Amino acid sequence: MSLERLAKELEETARQTSGMVEGVTEALAVLADTGVAYPAARELAVQKIIMALQGQDRIEQRCRNLAEAVRNLVASDKSINHPRFDEIWAHLSLDELAVPELSGIASRTRSGEVDLF
Repeated sequence: MSLERLAKELEETARQTSGMVEGVTEALAVLADTGVAYPAARELAVQKIIMALQGQDRIEQRCRNLAEAVRNLVASDKSINHPRFDEIWAHLSLDELAVPELSGIASRTRSGEVDLF
């Protein structure tokens, strides 16, 4: 697995995570829609949430497999730990609350609104 492939796999994992959140967001929209009878809204919302949460298993498995692949790459080639890697990591912001563009919902809401997470 090249590092470029790793990047693509991580982007796909992010896309799947976004899709999972969209399902939950759709369910909340159904529940908030006063034009839909409550029993029907509740049933539809439950279906959407169940479908969204089924993606969690796939996402978790992808993350575990990617972590294992990286560990195997490092174990097979000790020179892969380039001295510049620490510098690269030092310049990353991994705090999604500090960078709104990194959060799926933050990029679509106005600042100051409640963020469900």
